[in-house]
Amino acid sequence: MEDFNFDTDMFLNFALEYGPGLLKAIAVLVIGLWVVKIIVGLVRKMLEKSNVDPSLRGFLRSMVSILLKVMVYITALGMLGVEMTSFIAILGAAGLAIGLALSGTLQNFAGGVMILLFKPYKVGDFIDAQGHTGTVKEIQIFVTILTTPDNKTVIIPNGPLATGSMTNFSTQPTRRVDWTFGIGYGDDVDKAYEVLKRLISEDDRILSEPEPFMAVSALADSSVNIVVRVWVNAVDYWGVHFRLNEEVYKTFDKEGLNIPFPQTDVHLHKVD
Repeated sequence: MEDFNFDTDMFLNFALEYGPGLLKAIAVLVIGLWVVKIIVGLVRKMLEKSNVDPSLRGFLRSMVSILLKVMVYITALGMLGVEMTSFIAILGAAGLAIGLALSGTLQNFAGGVMILLFKPYKVGDFIDAQGHTGTVKEIQIFVTILTTPDNKTVIIPNGPLATGSMTNFSTQPTRRVDWTFGIGYGDDVDKAYEVLKRLISEDDRILSEPEPFMAVSALADSSVNIVVRVWVNAVDYWGVHFRLNEEVYKTFDKEGLNIPFPQTDVHLHKVD
């Protein structure tokens, strides 16, 4: 076996040529990772103070950490003399290809981030969006899960939710309940007002302010239509709506007020 001869001059030349760059790269790597740790900590505190959704905090913190660390590693490799132009170009091309392949998923991801940041709705809200109505059960990064009134689970992608129209029934503490009741032609309109006012006053869930409103809204084909509008706490909406429908049906007949319904009269004429 040949003896291993250590070439001191070659080692010194190598150390002199690449040593400073290696030391700089190590320094950049150590200091850079330390700075990244501080920045990530500041981002965490900022997210906590801004009341960002907990499910989004960890993700944003991890994303910032990964991006900053990649920048530190690329800078350190550049100081070692590694040609980064081609490497970055390859990364860019790969990112573009992945982005095109996952365009729908990325759109849903972006929509989830926007929803969690700006909170157009939150868990527990009752919303109507994308043709579905239900209570928000869970908000994930890519999808929102609703529970419908008949206890079905609906999963909606966040992309269309973030960019489309949506009705949130839970953001306001009060809601207006609207009805249209019909009485027959020839019935006493003032008496109908009196009965409706009495029924409204008997329900403590109906608010006195804003004041209940009623007026003749239309002279229809077979009825005189009276519109009734009252304000209630949001949680009482359906209870008040169903209750007054039932009370009007029971009371109008007792008060001599007719509730018209479509009917056809057929007249037969005898021809001599």
